Amino acid sequence: MSDPAWEAEVKRRAGQVSEMDRRAARSPWLREMCVAEVTYRPAAMPQRLYGIGALVTAQENACRYCYGANRALMKIFGWSESFIARLEREATLAELDDKGRAFIAFCRSLARSRPRPMKAECDALVALGFSREAVVEMALLIALSCNHNRIGVLSACPPERMLESLADGPFSFVTRPLLRFAMSRQHPPQPPASDAAALAAGPFGAILAAAAPLPAATILRKALDGAFASPVLPPATKALMFAVVARTLGCRASEEEARRLALAGGLAAPEYDAALAHLRCARMGREEALLPWVRDTVYYQIGPIQRQTAALAAELGPDVMLEAIGVAALANAMVRLAMLHG
Repeated sequence: MSDPAWEAEVKRRAGQVSEMDRRAARSPWLREMCVAEVTYRPAAMPQRLYGIGALVTAQENACRYCYGANRALMKIFGWSESFIARLEREATLAELDDKGRAFIAFCRSLARSRPRPMKAECDALVALGFSREAVVEMALLIALSCNHNRIGVLSACPPERMLESLADGPFSFVTRPLLRFAMSRQHPPQPPASDAAALAAGPFGAILAAAAPLPAATILRKALDGAFASPVLPPATKALMFAVVARTLGCRASEEEARRLALAGGLAAPEYDAALAHLRCARMGREEALLPWVRDTVYYQIGPIQRQTAALAAELGPDVMLEAIGVAALANAMVRLAMLHG
């Protein structure tokens, strides 16, 4: 769907309209989250680590779209091919100190979540010399990247071939410096910092409050509010989807909040318990097929999950499926971020 006004807004903020922007355009809350994620500038951690973390997380989540874009950006900003190749192979990186290598290990651990890391891993990073705010922003980065990766994978977003060719083509010795200069001149608007009380006011507020006052938490606060206010899927359906992800990742705090939201949305406690036990809920009608599907978005193989998503889209329609993709991606982000809550 073409939306000229929105595309003009994206160009103003991000410099260009990506394929993911176009695919998310039908959903106001989802498209806003996508743009806010890619234009975010870290407030408490180094930009260079931010870029490395985005690439590592995309690699762990097997998102070809995000991986290609982040790899191209690293080349544009001066990282060597040999460094990137060693990073991809999980090889020892002499260019990084112990803190940098620990950060990469944290990215991989939280993105994989097999099992989901605990708050003690954040404390270990602080002990290495990172500030507490920097570590919280690292967790936010990985959560946002996991969200973006799943949107790319589940929507089968094709690579940004133009960006990749400019960063790695035969004339890249010319195009990279030009792109680096142009990007350095961009100053996209940033989300405001929020205090713990503002972040706590809404679904999964206790988890988000632990990320105050970092501006990245505001992106997730706005996305959660938009997702649960959207009329495309019932609130109880969205809460059940979050609950399935929470149960799969073994996060009690997230599951308790999802249960509260599901019951507030009209589900009876026995219905909720049965839905989580059997991944079926008659009240949801055809949309009950979203429950086994959202479980499969936690750990997936590209081919099967994309075929499963396409089959559901044919049954439920593009608008419902786009909403479901956004909710599934957001649930995977929030449950991973819940490690900050303890």
